[in-house]
Amino acid sequence: MKKLLAATAALGMAFALSGTSVRAATLSVWAVDEPDNYTEKMAQEFAKLHPDVHLQIRKVGFAALNDETMRAVMSGSVPDVVPIDNPNTAMFASKNALLDLGPYLAKSKVIDEKQIYPGPLNNASWNGKVYAIPRGTNTLALYYNKDMFKAAGLDPNKAPQTWDELYADASKLTSAQKNVYGLAFSAINNEEGVFQFLPFIQAAGADWSKLNNPGAAQAAAFWQKLLDAKLASPDTLTHTQSEAAATFINGNAAMVIDGPWELNAVDTGAKFKWGVALLPTEKVGGARASALGEQNHAILRGAKDPDTAFQFLEYMYSQRGRDWNEFGMLPPSKDTTTPNPKWEQAYAVFNEQMQYARPRGPNPQWPKVSAAISTAMQSVLTHQAAPTAAMDTAYKTVQGIPH
Repeated sequence: MKKLLAATAALGMAFALSGTSVRAATLSVWAVDEPDNYTEKMAQEFAKLHPDVHLQIRKVGFAALNDETMRAVMSGSVPDVVPIDNPNTAMFASKNALLDLGPYLAKSKVIDEKQIYPGPLNNASWNGKVYAIPRGTNTLALYYNKDMFKAAGLDPNKAPQTWDELYADASKLTSAQKNVYGLAFSAINNEEGVFQFLPFIQAAGADWSKLNNPGAAQAAAFWQKLLDAKLASPDTLTHTQSEAAATFINGNAAMVIDGPWELNAVDTGAKFKWGVALLPTEKVGGARASALGEQNHAILRGAKDPDTAFQFLEYMYSQRGRDWNEFGMLPPSKDTTTPNPKWEQAYAVFNEQMQYARPRGPNPQWPKVSAAISTAMQSVLTHQAAPTAAMDTAYKTVQGIPH
């Protein structure tokens, strides 16, 4: 903690020496309800460095963030800085709701957009302009309980490599008597479920824009098979990713598909040996895929003090070396070093998995695209529609959405 405070103080001195001063201002920041309270912590640190800034923080539920942000834009009473799930940046930018950061980036001595990885930068841009700053990146991998693997006669150092192996291992690990499911994941009817489903359809050769590809139906059928065989809990249909992780931490699931943001919770809560592995491929030698996640931070049009707001974005970006060890995020830029990374094995896996992470969009109508995928996914899992029919319907819906 002393090192952190010293580093923060040093950064504050660096801002002062560079001539980047912040005059008296009110900075209104929204933060989502997340385990690590990243945005809130960053805002509080920034305010301590700049006592003349009066900080206002509002917590907004992740599921309500899009609607609340658009409502604020329509009313004209906007916060200065908002977090945005990265695929939704294009939507807000296309509606002229975000400030073009180009003029600020041209003068910035803190943020070099050329150093930001192409995927995160792509999802922070629209029509050639940058409208947000990625706070970090994340993706999905497979956590597994090594103790349960050993007890079931499986190699505790070898996670399943293919879908068939995932199904076989989950079958051996499931125990109704012990209230243990082989696998936990999130198929909830919102963006979290879509985030988890996309890597499966991509691994099978489809994508969000190619839902009529047989791979999309194949992926949906595989998820249906896991639920029908009771290798995954019926709550999978309503569990968030954090709730799925909790079943793993509590010993009620032997494996879970989740992101690095859960590492702190797993590390502190799990009473067993655990490991992290790449997501299984559809077949041996098959394509790897994973979703590109994390939030961007943007300045809304109508912000009362965009200069101070951008300096806050600069502060957050300057702290990206802390992303992994403190917040379970991978840094968004290639010029970032992570000294002495915690969870070294998981760090190596997530870094490798990131090579296969694909962005969601960008598409200004992503929420509608996502809703079409989610509806089809859940209709298959609940046996309301056959996989091929559901995915064909989703494809036609997506194709009919005006861009």
